[in-house]
Amino acid sequence: MKAESITRQRAKNLRRKLTSAETILWSRLKGRQFMGWHFRKQHPSGKFIADFACVRQRLVIEVDGATHSEEAEITYDRRRTAFMASEGWFVYRIWNNDIYDNLGGVLEGIAAHSPSSTMD
Repeated sequence: MKAESITRQRAKNLRRKLTSAETILWSRLKGRQFMGWHFRKQHPSGKFIADFACVRQRLVIEVDGATHSEEAEITYDRRRTAFMASEGWFVYRIWNNDIYDNLGGVLEGIAAHSPSSTMD
């Protein structure tokens, strides 16, 4: 689904303001350096924005911090995940702490949870 105009503009602004955890993960995903996959950061879809998306793998990676444990944010995240799933995406959620404390494990998790890892 094509992203709404306002969502595309918001995504463009967010690309300039990655969180620390997003910046660390992006340093490993950009430039096809992770499994040769092309990732996009702050990828808009409909009225939602995915932190990272690999279109070919239909894989969305969401990086969650402390605010994602508040009820309103949990509800929003569920709606976004349901929408992405309805569009054929697999959504993989990662906590900031995991990126800071175990980046290698995070990358292994991304590879293991990608849709194509079950096809090989």
